[in-house]
This record gives sequence, structure tokens and C-alpha cells, in this order.
Amino acid sequence: QVQLVESGGGLVQAGVSLKLSCAASGRTFSNYRMGWFRQAPGKEREFVAAINRSGGSTYYADSVKGRFTISRDNAKNTVYLQMNSLKPEDTAVYYCAAASGGLPTLRDRYDYWGQGTQVTVSS
Repeated sequence: QVQLVESGGGLVQAGVSLKLSCAASGRTFSNYRMGWFRQAPGKEREFVAAINRSGGSTYYADSVKGRFTISRDNAKNTVYLQMNSLKPEDTAVYYCAAASGGLPTLRDRYDYWGQGTQVTVSS
């Protein structure tokens, strides 16, 4: 089992930055690819970003490419999502997830999920 706890969400104005963190515990963190997903009200949970086990490869949804950066610190068992130039359409609950394999953008390839953290961007 892997336990994931997100933090760092909040209410911000458009254009500012926010950094989310996800702390992992349980099994060896570095064995898992990590991802961030988000779910807005009335919408399906969608892929945002993913990072491989070493941190050497990253993947992004087109909607956040160039604005968001995913990173990880395997020594701290933590994955981050730096979000810059936030837009109202980024408003959602953000979830981190851990996967042992499979394509990084596919929701059903992730084995463990956090409880989510709310990000609200006002215009």
C-alpha cells in the first residue's frame, strides 16, 4: 500500500502561482511513477502531469504545458506540482496518484490515489 496526502491548495487570483505537494508513505516511493490529475465540478477526472521514477522524464497535458512543472524528491518521498500563470479554468480538485507501470496519462493505470486538494482560481 502507498498512502498519498496532498497539500498546498487554496483560493488564488488568476495569474498567480501555487505549488502543490504530495507526501507518500508506505512502499518504496522511488518504485512508482507519479502523476497529478484534476477534477472540476461536473467533469471527469483528467490527466495533468506525470513523472517517471527517477524524475528524468515528465509528461504534461496540453492545457498546462509551459505553465505547470512536475518534480519529485525521492529522498523526501514527495512529488510537487508548480503551477504558474493560473487561470480560472484550472479550478478543480487536484489529486496525486502512484503507478507501478503503464502509460502515464491513463487514469486507470494508477494504483493509489490521494484524497485531493482544492484549487480555486478567481478571475
